[in-house]
Amino acid sequence: MKIFKNMYEYRELLKTSVKKDVRGKYKNSVLGIFWSFLNPLLQIVVYALVFPLITKSTETNYTVFVCCGLIPWTFFSSAISRSAFTMIENGNIIKKVYFPREILSISVVTSEMINFVISTIIVLAFVLGYGLGITKYVIFYPLIVLVEYILLIGISFIVSSITVFFRDLQHFITVLLQLLFYATPIVYSASTIPENFKWILKYNPMTYIIEAFRNIFYYKKMPEIKSLMIVLGISILICIIGYLLFSKLQKKFAEEL
Repeated sequence: MKIFKNMYEYRELLKTSVKKDVRGKYKNSVLGIFWSFLNPLLQIVVYALVFPLITKSTETNYTVFVCCGLIPWTFFSSAISRSAFTMIENGNIIKKVYFPREILSISVVTSEMINFVISTIIVLAFVLGYGLGITKYVIFYPLIVLVEYILLIGISFIVSSITVFFRDLQHFITVLLQLLFYATPIVYSASTIPENFKWILKYNPMTYIIEAFRNIFYYKKMPEIKSLMIVLGISILICIIGYLLFSKLQKKFAEEL
């Protein structure tokens, strides 16, 4: 319960940190927050043009298909990449001022979640533009966001604390995310993977999150609630383990930074 107590007592600091993070991400750029739309949109265009030729996908409205995979993936990869640097970037503040260090990790993931929610407008635009329409299953959107958010909070605690002592982890994460991209059904359908490789998708929590996201927007059907609940349970467990590890390591942050 300590983490909830800290978040409540330092809620204004968390709120300020998130606002600063969201505004500062595109500070001094001409288009500002519009990059939240343009970055994923440009990626979608590239993947929609290139990958149908490579994968020979038979999915109809392939652009929408890719969009529904890429938007939640961007949230995942951006949050982890930025979490790896957050303690190092804020080293001077950590050494001078006391505050719950976990606020830094939580603020990064929260600001990326806000970008994710904003980017969902792109999904809606494609879905409506291609005539697929919006169904009642969109009500499961908050649940999908919550599951991914909790998963990322847990991973953020782990990578942000370990990176302080093992800086090379930042580079390992970059490579790992590139590999994980292709081990996640983003530009291809999970049903196209040969049986002997499906175990890779089975143990990848992002498979279930992206499939759920794709179900409510692209396939227009109810997501697999049982699978989401299992991922939610695993995410909570990762969050607890991550926080315990973070609490143990943060005592030496100041001297390492």
